[in-house]
Formats: sequence, structure tokens, C-alpha cells
Amino acid sequence: MSKADCPQPRATYRLQLNSRFNFAAVEAIAPYLAQLGVSHVYASPFLKARPGSSHGYDIVDHSALNPELGTKKDFDLMTQALHIQGLGLILDFVPNHMGVNGADNPFWLDVLEWGRESAYAGWFDIDWRPEPSHLLGKVLIPVLGDQYGAVLAGGGLELRLDAAAGEIAVWAHGAHKLPIYPGHYGRILGSDHAELEKLSDAFSHLEGFHPHEPRRAGQLKADLAALVAGDPAAAGAVAERLRHFAGIAGELESWRRLDRLIADQHWRVAYFRVAADDINYRRFFNISDLAGLRIEHEELFDHTHRLVFELIADGVLDGLRIDHIDGLLDPKTYCRRLREKAPRPIYLVVEKILGANEDLREDWHADGTTGYEFANLLTNLLIDPNGQARLDELYRRFTGERRSFRAISRECKLAIMEDEMAGELGGLAREAARIARSNPRTADFTRNVLQRALREIVAGFRVYRTYVDMDGAGAADIQELESAFTQARRFGAGIDRSVFDFLFSLLSTQAVARPGSGFSRQDVMRFAMRFQQYTGPIMAKGVEDTAFYRYNRFIAANEVGGHPDHLGTSVNAFHAANLARRPGAMLATSTHDTKRGEDCRARLAVLSEIAPDFTEASARWRAMLGESEAGPDANDIFLFFQLLVGAWPTGLVPDDIGQLERFRERIQAAMLKSVREAKVHTNWAAPDEAYEKPLHDYVAAAFTNRDFLADFIAFEKHVIELGAANSFMQTVLKFTVPGVPDIYQGAEAYDFSLVDPDNRRPVDWDWLTRRLEDIGPIARGDLLDGSAKLATIASLLGLRRRHEALFTEGDYRPIAMASDRFIAFSRQHGDSALVVVAARFPGRGPVDGFLPLADHYPVYGDLLSGRQITPGKEGIDLAMLLAELPAAVLMAQTPPAVRHSQP
Repeated sequence: MSKADCPQPRATYRLQLNSRFNFAAVEAIAPYLAQLGVSHVYASPFLKARPGSSHGYDIVDHSALNPELGTKKDFDLMTQALHIQGLGLILDFVPNHMGVNGADNPFWLDVLEWGRESAYAGWFDIDWRPEPSHLLGKVLIPVLGDQYGAVLAGGGLELRLDAAAGEIAVWAHGAHKLPIYPGHYGRILGSDHAELEKLSDAFSHLEGFHPHEPRRAGQLKADLAALVAGDPAAAGAVAERLRHFAGIAGELESWRRLDRLIADQHWRVAYFRVAADDINYRRFFNISDLAGLRIEHEELFDHTHRLVFELIADGVLDGLRIDHIDGLLDPKTYCRRLREKAPRPIYLVVEKILGANEDLREDWHADGTTGYEFANLLTNLLIDPNGQARLDELYRRFTGERRSFRAISRECKLAIMEDEMAGELGGLAREAARIARSNPRTADFTRNVLQRALREIVAGFRVYRTYVDMDGAGAADIQELESAFTQARRFGAGIDRSVFDFLFSLLSTQAVARPGSGFSRQDVMRFAMRFQQYTGPIMAKGVEDTAFYRYNRFIAANEVGGHPDHLGTSVNAFHAANLARRPGAMLATSTHDTKRGEDCRARLAVLSEIAPDFTEASARWRAMLGESEAGPDANDIFLFFQLLVGAWPTGLVPDDIGQLERFRERIQAAMLKSVREAKVHTNWAAPDEAYEKPLHDYVAAAFTNRDFLADFIAFEKHVIELGAANSFMQTVLKFTVPGVPDIYQGAEAYDFSLVDPDNRRPVDWDWLTRRLEDIGPIARGDLLDGSAKLATIASLLGLRRRHEALFTEGDYRPIAMASDRFIAFSRQHGDSALVVVAARFPGRGPVDGFLPLADHYPVYGDLLSGRQITPGKEGIDLAMLLAELPAAVLMAQTPPAVRHSQP
């Protein structure tokens, strides 16, 4: 399937589906989305997920729709409504993992029941030979809320019969089903009833039907179900036998019979904290309820993609967004296989977080990324780099923090490896040690020293991962490995250099580059590729989910895919990124993963321009609210002030008690999540009420302090005005540069959301629909209202619809400006010509200068203000052009004037 044949959306609209916003709800807003001007709905996962899922990423069956979103008929009505409105559909697809534990994933439950003999054992990335002997041939199930013995003695593990299915399982806390191996049913059913005795004996001799034990067990289960349904005496006998496995609450010894039965199963149920050390299956990051899939196996690939390929073949789906591409063993092969097996050309983007100097791999044949790098590019364009030194000094003085972001990131990555994901690191070290022992030259490298070295190597990575595959390592991979090893040798000075040399030879696959190496090529390649699946989660958990919440110097820069150590980007760098971008790459500014909404970040960018004012204001606020030893630390107070600045609702006054209380609750929730993610004073696994309550009370007190609120609102008024200008400029650029604009639900109006779940609040579709019907030319006075942003987006999407080739195939030509305050470019294709100009740094005051024009058209129409502009000899006067709005989108109205050569 040729990538060149793939359709490219005009613009996408991201929708978060759940039980409250389902297929029928999407059907209802299809006319609004069409009127807005997008070409495709970009839906969160809608395949069958665990019951109650709020996001859909915990899929339990890729071959079925999520019943909580509606029926197949509801889905068909939704897709028909989209089709009638001329809208396509793109699905957020999850190939990396499935939802497990609970009682909803039949494939996982089969693995727990049959162990390595399960037909689905190869689907999941399970280490059946872990170092702890008690896990040999078992899967760790870390779901208990307390130590195993305490839960057992307390009756939290119960043996039950599913009478309808004839299946016996242990239920943990009444929620997690742990199937009993059918060969052990005889131990449970006993011989107290004649027919039960026959079934007991039959279950105990399953091995005689090898390799068809599951089929035989299914027949016997059906017989058991029929027996207990038709014979009350048999049902009573089974109930009595189950009671034999129960004990007396609080008396551990009375539960020995159940304990011995559990010990013989293909699973080991344990306290959830045990996962950090003993986990023996690959997870999504550190989430034990999401088990990694071995999607590299073609049979599993075919199974998980069967339904989506049917939807593609039927014309229902036009594209896929691949979630967490870095979690896959071999992303290149996956993407190629997707192209080859898809029944028709599709639009294909991948969720990939790029490093500072990293490019998306060409050989994946993807249309682009989902746009995290663009969101950060735009935010940095709004940040005045002259403010970095002042913000640095303010942060040091306010908090006392003097460490660099890089140092904090390294510390956080190491902490994740030592705690939440130590088990996975230990598994890699054991694998490396096995390889080392296979060769006399390396046989003395112990697991301990290898684990210490691996820890330093992972901590030194600048990117999420390398992409070594069965063909070996490319130049970019070698470069990143060399960089990581340089850092590892520096910080791991006590580790013998030969250990690092050995590991480099494995991770670069140079160890098996020539025949006669003494190592197994399969073992080395598997180790190198498995290592790559570990570095990404450490970067995500260590940096994005920990360091970003510790380093509160300037939170607008602490965004997914961001690099907070450096603030601001140049106009030239912005142009270079636009020129290098793939035409089909998404242009995202808000997503379900962003920690602050796009307009929150745009408003916070103002602080880089008024850093001295913010310095004075933050000192006043700190004094007004007071401090105590029991209260939040200075770092968290500094975060609190920034959240208030970024998210304060326009027009909110202290007398509006209801709205003020709702906003306070949002801020308190965001602060609680932030401090738990930071893992300094409290965390998710062991919340510290002694820190969390004073933090909650501090925020509450701020919202009732009239002097503080009056001072804050006076400061915020100016920030809101400047932030609105930033938002306008950000919106204009997003919808005119190369790429596919992506709108997150509701963000076509102002988006001052905070970290999830705040950014998944219900959208007011009625308000958006009414405002869309009333749009007209925009004036400066409209900028404080979210409807101005909506009008801008609708106008620019209309332009993209009328001049599709201009945006999909047209040139992007930077226009050199006399000042870095301005950014300008043209888009040209055939007779169509567009010029965009915007003013950065609204805090600097009035603009002046001229917009030079390469082709002098007699008249330009400003799409946003509705004005007609006639250029002068020097171009267009910027003071006149940008007097009302901080950006203009000029469409040439007539052919350019003919230029005559001088005699």
C-alpha cells in the first residue's frame, strides 16, 4: 500500500468518548462539526474496554465495539451521520497493550488458567523464567490492597463457582477473577456426591487428552454446570466443598487449604506494591492493569486489527492514530505491516514524542506524529527569551531550588528505576547476565554490576528510545547510544569500563556483527530490542510524570514533549520546523494528555514579558497568604500562583461565589495531582495526609482572602488582555502553517484546562453551536470572548476548504522581517496566494514597521477583520494592519501588478 495514495484530512477534531458522551452524542453534534469546517472526527478508542473505562485505552477485546458507548446500530447511525455531513473518521488505536486483571479480558484469564500452555500465552510479554523461584512458570497478579497473608486471613480471597459456566475461580476483593487450573477441580469437588466424584476424577485426568486439555475441560465444565443446575443435591454438595476452603476471619491457619490451592496455580496473587520488584510481564509504563502485547507476532497482529480493517474496507475508517508507538518491539515493521495489510490507503499518524534534535523515522512510512512537538514549538514562539534569566532568578529566590532541570530529570529517572519499575530493570539485568555467562570472555559480569550499569545508561538517554531491529543499529541509534554511554561512564565511574563496553556491544548489536562471536544472535538482538521498550517508560514516568511536576520554574514549558530547560524559540527556528514538517503531520495545541490547555499556556507566556512585575506580585501574594512549617513548600506555592494566572476564568470576580467555588475545586484537584506526581512530599501509592490537607487548606484560604483576591485580579487583568493576543496569534499560525490542524474537543473556544481529568470536562455544545451561527468579522474588543477564537478557526477552516491545494501542496515561504517581534510567511500554489503576519510579545506595546511583499498584488483582503488592504511602496504598514488584531491573514484579491524593467 503506497503512502503517497493516503488521503490527508483538512483538519481533525478530537473527541473523548465515554459512557456519558457516546456514539449517539457524536451523531448529534455531527452538523456542528461540519459547520465548523473540520473534515474528520478523530475519536478516542472505541473498541471494547474494561467496564467503567473513562478513556478507552484499557481494551479487553480488539474485535468488538465498546458496549458502554452504544450498540452496533448506534455506531452505524453515528457513522452514517458523519458521512451525511461529509465527515470522515479516524480512530485512536491501541496495539501496545490490553486491559488485564479484573474479570473482563478472556484472553488474559485463559493465560491465568492454563499458564504457558494457554493458546494466548504468546500474546503477552511474560517472563516465565524470572529469578524469584516462587514465580517460575507463574504470572504475578499484584492486585491486593494489603499483604497477601492479611488479605487471606481477612477473607479477601474467596473460592467461587460460576454455576452457569461451570468454572471455579478465586476472587480477590470480589473484583479480580483468578481462574483455577481445571486439573485441580477434583481437589475441590471431592467425592461426596456420586456424579461429582465422576467429574472430579475426569478433571484430574485431563493430561490424557494432551494437547487438547482446554477442549476437554470445556466439555467437563459444561457437564458441571448442567449437573448443579439440575440436581439440588449436587449444587449443595459443591457449596459445601467450597466452604471447606474458607476459614475464620482473622485466623490465618484456618485458611491453609485455600492457601495451598492458590500456591499450585499458574498465577501468584500479591500486594500491589510487590509489582515494583517482582513484576514478570511487560506493562504500559508502571500500570499493572495494562499488560503489554507482543504485536510483532503476525497472528496477534491479524487478530487485533481484524475489526479495524473491516471498518477501513467498508469506508467507515479513513485513518488510524497509533497510540504509544515506542512501546512496540519493532515500530518500523509494525507500521510497514499496517500499510501492507490495510485494505485501502489510510491516513496514519503515530503518537511519538521526539527529542530536541530527533526526527520521525522515514522508513516507518507514517504521515507524521500527533503533534506534541508543534504544541511546544508554538508555546515557545510566544515566550520572550529575554525573560528566562529573570524567571530563573525568581524561581531560585522564591523556592531556593538551584538545580538544573537536567539534574532533576536524571534524579527522577533514577528514582523510577529504583522504585516503580525496578522489576523490569532487574529482568533486563538477568537477561544480560545470561548472555554474559554464555561466553568465557564475559562470564564474570554479574547481574548486580550489569544492573548498576544499565541503570546509568538508561538515565543518560536524551530520547525516548533507539530503534535497533533485526537488521541492526543505524547511525542515529549509534549516536544516541554513544551519548547515553558517555553520561553513564561519567556518573558510573565506580563501574569497570569493560562492563560498559560489553553492554554497548549488545545494545548496538556489534557483539554479533561478525560470525564466531560466541554469542547467540537471537539472544543479543532480543536483549537490545527489549531494552528499547524500557527506556521510553522511564523517560515518560521520570521526566513527564515526575520532573515536570518538581521543576516549577515556568510551567507553560512543562508540556508533553517539551524541553523546559530552555525557554523561547527564534523566528528562524519556527520557519525551519514548518519547512521540515511532513504535510500530513498533525498540528496539535491541546490534547487529552496536555498538562495545561493551549490558552492557559498562551497566557502564562505573558509572564516571560513581565517577569519583574510577576516577581513583585508573587512576593506580595506569598506574604498575604502567610506560610507555616505545616503548609505547602515554596515550590508548590509557586506552582499554585502560576496555575491561578494561567487558568483564572475571564471575568471571574469574588462575588460570584458559585463560579469561584467551582474554580477553587479545579485548582485543588490539579494541585493534589501535581504534588502526588512530583513524589516529594506525597505520592499515589502512599498519600500523606499530613502534607495534602495543609495544601488543600492553603488553596481554600487563598480563595477566601479578599485582600489577596483583589491584588491578584488587578494583576491578572493585564495578563488576560495580553494572553488573549497570544491566543489569537497561536490560533492563526496553527491553521495556516503546513500540516493538519487538530482541535481538541471544546478548544475551538478558549481552553484554560488543567491536567486531566480537568481537560476531560463535558463540553458545552449548545453554547458552541449558538456562537458558531453568529460569527462575523473580529475586532480587538472581541478577543476576551472565546467566540472570537471560534470565529477565527471557522474562518480559517473555510479558507482551507476553498483553497485545499494551497494548504496541502502550496509552498511555505518565510518573509524576512526587520524585528524578531514579527513572524510572516506566504503560502502559494498556482494563482492562489496567502500572506500571514503576526506580532509576538504583546507586552512590548504598539507595533511599527512594514510587511515586505515579494509579489505586489494591488489589493489584499484580510480574512479575519474583513478589511481591504492596499500595499504601499514599502509593503504594508504594520501599525495600520495590526492596529485592531495581533495577526492578519491576507488573501490576494487580484493578479500581481506587472513589473517593467528599467531602460
